[in-house]
Amino acid sequence: MVELRKDVEFAGPVITGFTASGFKSGDQRFEQGLLISPEQVIAWDGLAVDSLDLGAILSGLNLSPRPEFLLLGSGPSMQQPPAAFRREVEAAGMGLEVMDSRAAARTWGVLRAEERWIIGAFLPLA
Repeated sequence: MVELRKDVEFAGPVITGFTASGFKSGDQRFEQGLLISPEQVIAWDGLAVDSLDLGAILSGLNLSPRPEFLLLGSGPSMQQPPAAFRREVEAAGMGLEVMDSRAAARTWGVLRAEERWIIGAFLPLA
């Protein structure tokens, strides 16, 4: 397992490491995908970039007000989501940032340290 160092303090969950196939937040391990907001972190069964469901992501996190953008971890490598998903995110009034899941997990901490009001959806690493 790879542990991430937390140098700054901020409110809400942070990703503290990676497991063989998933993530660690605090003392909790998630051997699958992960949904994260400034208020919560939950297991997510998202399996592939081409089957993303924004409605399920938003309802799973139930965040108000609506986040600035969705940080999408696309798995072990960076993969752009379908154009229809990108349009759906834009229509919801949010931005979309895509990177591989490891980079997205590290970026989560940086953006939350800046107190950005964001959500993350990270596909499994394996």
